Amino acid sequence: MSRMINEALETMRGLHDVGAVNKQTLRDFETQCLPPPAYTAEMIRRLRENLHISQAVFAAYLNASISTVQKWENGDKKPSGAAARLLSVIERKGLEVLV
Repeated sequence: MSRMINEALETMRGLHDVGAVNKQTLRDFETQCLPPPAYTAEMIRRLRENLHISQAVFAAYLNASISTVQKWENGDKKPSGAAARLLSVIERKGLEVLV
């Protein structure tokens, strides 16, 4: 993580400590600054199954090909930065944030 992001996080945490920022705002800020998790094939498959959707529907929501989702779930490929961030948002907030 860059020095500027670390400093911004420390500033927000300090503001939280003195009561100027609430816990939810701090959590939202941290979520936006921190890198998304490194999704494994199992994590992606479990996320999709927990949403009760097919690979084709999941791919459509992600604006990805079915083949890409299959490769992620087989462990042949890993989601890139933007795709990993989108998976993280879906994991936290659900598919509703995309529609």
